[in-house]
Amino acid sequence: MPDSIVSLNEGSLRADLRELVRRTVEEMLNGLLDEEADDLVGAERYERTADREACRAGHYERKLTTTSGEVTIRMPKLKGMRFTTAVIERYRRREASVEEAMIEMCLAGVSTRGIEGVGEILWGSSVSAATVSNLNERAFEAVEAWGNGPLERACPYVYVDGIYLKRSWGGSYENVAAMVAIGVDDDGYREVIGAAEGFTESSECWRELLSWLRSRGPRGVRMFTGDKAAGMVGSIAEVFPEAAHQRRTVHFYRNVLARVPKTRRPRVAAMLKAIHAMESREAAEAKALEVASELEKSKLREAAMVVRDGYAETLAYTRFPRERWRRIRTNNAIERLNREIRRRTRVVGTFPDGRSALMLVTARLKYVAESSWGSRRYLGVTLLDE
Repeated sequence: MPDSIVSLNEGSLRADLRELVRRTVEEMLNGLLDEEADDLVGAERYERTADREACRAGHYERKLTTTSGEVTIRMPKLKGMRFTTAVIERYRRREASVEEAMIEMCLAGVSTRGIEGVGEILWGSSVSAATVSNLNERAFEAVEAWGNGPLERACPYVYVDGIYLKRSWGGSYENVAAMVAIGVDDDGYREVIGAAEGFTESSECWRELLSWLRSRGPRGVRMFTGDKAAGMVGSIAEVFPEAAHQRRTVHFYRNVLARVPKTRRPRVAAMLKAIHAMESREAAEAKALEVASELEKSKLREAAMVVRDGYAETLAYTRFPRERWRRIRTNNAIERLNREIRRRTRVVGTFPDGRSALMLVTARLKYVAESSWGSRRYLGVTLLDE
């Protein structure tokens, strides 16, 4: 009897193998996440120990694109502790950077056909023109969804700033402002809570940004820290009447020093810093008036006037516990984001329109927020308790 001929469906076999690899990656990642959660908690699920620092509170699902295909990740939820993972950080960074790279290439004028050649580097295999268009669309949608999601956590402190970029308009070039806001949540972690476009940092632009933030549900906003931008202070009072405004001390210093001869600026700068080194609001106010008097005696009347008129708006932080002062009276919390945005947008140069600028800014914010920037505590938990 002749030997039986065995035939293989190569396409079906490859599909089965891909699915097997995908499921294996999915199971491995979920297993590692559970082990990581157990290590953070200090006990296995349902186990009670004296060293237990928190407890498990179920899972939530999210999709993750890997070179083996899309997998479903079951992220552990913890009570009493924030769960941060190093297991999928590499995948998260890759996913975010691919989105940003797609957007940046599109904004830089790279054609769909040109992007095809980069597809193998980005995705591990070559892609068709139709696939590139779909990926671009998905990338824009993912970034837009991230930037417009609900804000469910309380944000006692909010930091705001505007960054000017160039845009093309009717054959000429104009400034477009990308206005960024970050908040510090109840656990002391920073979170990007908004980015919006504005032709100028006008009252209308700030009012629209703050109204949009309010509509997304942030709770317990107690203070905004930022520059004394045109219209911002009034808009804060209108949209968030319960919140104070803290003017950046460095901008206050610059305004005063601009009216002081260069040779005398070091001494005057030391006098100004002494105002904010005081241990109480009363002492700081008394010091500010003393500095203004000394400036008047030194025939620096314009500088003295700026001190008298502006010192109060730099002391809003004194309403809060002293341990927080160093962190909440400056915009340092947002400075790294500004540097990242400028570094990335400088590559593109001039944007075709404001929406394109905002999209790349939001993509960069998403990338940074999902890195270690968002997982490091900016304020200790104890500092958020009265």
